Amino acid sequence: MPVDVVVAGQIARDLVLRVFDAPDAGGSADVRFRREMLGGKGANQAVALAQLGMDVTLLGVTGDDRVAGELLEQAGLDGIDTASAVRRSGTETALIVDIVDDHGKWRYLEHIPESTLLTTRDVTASGTAIAAAKSVVVQLQQPADMALAAARLARAAGARVVLDGAIEDPAHRAPLLANADVVRADAREAGQLAGRPVRTEDEGIQAAGELLKEGPSLVVLEVAGAGNVFVHPGGREFLPLVDTGVVDTTGAGDALVAALTATLTRDGPVHEAARLAVAAAGATVGHAGGRPNLTPEAVNAQLDRLP
Repeated sequence: MPVDVVVAGQIARDLVLRVFDAPDAGGSADVRFRREMLGGKGANQAVALAQLGMDVTLLGVTGDDRVAGELLEQAGLDGIDTASAVRRSGTETALIVDIVDDHGKWRYLEHIPESTLLTTRDVTASGTAIAAAKSVVVQLQQPADMALAAARLARAAGARVVLDGAIEDPAHRAPLLANADVVRADAREAGQLAGRPVRTEDEGIQAAGELLKEGPSLVVLEVAGAGNVFVHPGGREFLPLVDTGVVDTTGAGDALVAALTATLTRDGPVHEAARLAVAAAGATVGHAGGRPNLTPEAVNAQLDRLP
């Protein structure tokens, strides 16, 4: 059956702990808030897409433990198709602990077994789902050979290919960019892609323009502490960070990618996609944890703050 978006990325159990101050070695801290939920970049993006009204399929890997069943059940309740998700025998489901203090700083503790990463075999097995999608989001935090296999399958099927992250393996850079329609990177990843820091709006626009020459039709780069540049052959735009209360930046990038993809999948213009993407990110930083809550009220409140 046709689907709007396939997301290829991480599925994990997220444990969010809210503390006043994170302790030093040998110390302790009271946890004032605790939440356990479906998480990982792939799941977060899929949840956000579903909240934005997209039909979404999640391609990721869990273990064969009890936690996996609970996470996949929650994904179903969130309106996500998990028929293409892989339950790897003999594997523990990934765990991400997000410790958030009252100063807006986070610390991650991650147990992500290598066997919970997607493989080219997983992608090949899900080829029917990818071929039925209008857009495919591929997270570059996963193995590069898997990412390239997914991008090629999607491109061959006529789907829009959205790459999220940096390309760490030089051998895969050219073919991945050649098969991409959209590339999005946070500030650190933007520096990796550009080969130099991206610290200003002008530096972001220049780096994005260079990436356009390698294949994508839209490049979105974060300028640390300032905002995001959106560069395409028809123009460029810089949207600054909005003045909103930041509790935890975890998940902001995932919400941005989801909203960007949702608008483009609906054939919306880049300007509209850019504004919704930044608004979705702003709506996600006001709570602890990466799980989005993209209600119309939350997104519209952020849109009203944009210039």
